[in-house]
Formats: sequence, structure tokens, C-alpha cells
Amino acid sequence: MNARTRTAALACLAALALVGCDPAATDAKPPAPATAEPSATPAATPSEEEGEPARPKTVPDFIGMGLQSAQDAAQAEGFSSLKSHDSSGRGRLQALDRNWKVCSQNIPAGTAASTRTTLDFGTVKLEETCPATDAKAPEAADGKMPDLVGESLKAARGALDPSTSITTTDAAQDRMVLLESNWQVCTQSPAAGAVLRGQPVEFTAVKFEEECP
Repeated sequence: MNARTRTAALACLAALALVGCDPAATDAKPPAPATAEPSATPAATPSEEEGEPARPKTVPDFIGMGLQSAQDAAQAEGFSSLKSHDSSGRGRLQALDRNWKVCSQNIPAGTAASTRTTLDFGTVKLEETCPATDAKAPEAADGKMPDLVGESLKAARGALDPSTSITTTDAAQDRMVLLESNWQVCTQSPAAGAVLRGQPVEFTAVKFEEECP
């Protein structure tokens, strides 16, 4: 090996750790990393964010239908915000919709309403007769005790301040009152019209199918 060849070989070995022995590679720059293309996904439109856009629909007549059937029919028309309540004023929950029927609706049949409108059905159980109008929940007025005799214990409790101390006893037997919407008030203390000053309230009650003694 002549001196020129030996010199080139040594230079090649010295540069091998960095760029290899290819003379052209000594000046080459590493390729720039590929840049990810920006996402082409368009921003969601208001209608996509909020669901199907509201549109006016004619509200059907649901009165007389079973509650479950009324709800299914309302949803088929595009109304998804549905509520129901006890038309008797007892405050019972519609735990099994097929056991209830529609007596009233908050939006009259034939009215054009947005599909985002909440439909509220007044109901009673299948074996009961619909009242002429929905019973209004009792409430204390002007800081005075309302007349709660005949009301459900649940409605009576709802008429008073939530902080009120309430004692309830069975007027007929020595039973525990477990489901207040199934019991009616027979007597109350203080009497209707008394000024409410945070005093405890006492009720006696029987089940709705029973007579007060």
C-alpha cells in the first residue's frame, strides 16, 4: 500500500463513525422529519353538537292513551323531552308507565311546537277516573298553615318548608307510614290558617282506600 492510499484509508476510518466512507455522505444532511398534515376534520356544526335541529311539529292528541304508548308516539314524532305527573295531586311516581293513562297534556293537541318542547302528561292509574282538571299541589300562603286534610302526606309535606319537623301517626291502626303518597291526611296540627313560625307539625292519616275515623 503506498503512502497516498494509506493516508486515504486512515482518513476514511476516522470519518467512519460519523458519516461512513462515502465522500458524498460527508456533506449530506439528514432528511428533515416528515411533518404531519394538519387534521382535515371540519369543526362540528351547531346542529351536530346539539343533535337534530329543532323543527315545528303538530302536537298529537295523547289524551286517553296509555302513558307508555303516548311516550312512544311522541318520540316517533320527534319529541324527546317528556315528563309525566300524577293528576290526582297525590304526588305518586309513574314507576311503571304501562300502568298509567294520560288525562291531560301541557301542549294542546293541534298546536305547532318545536320538537325540543317538553311535553308533560298528567296521568292516573288505569283503574282510576281522570279528574276534570289536574289537582293543584297545596302550598303555604302568607306564612300560614294550609288546609291539608284529604291531601296525600307527600303533598302535605311538600307544602311546608323543608326544615319543618313533621310527625305522622296512623289514625286507624298502629302501622308505619312507608309510602306517603298512598296515605291521606285526616287531622293536622296546627290548624289551617295558623301562623307558621317553624313549630313542629303533626298529622294523622289513613290509606286512601280507607275512611278517616
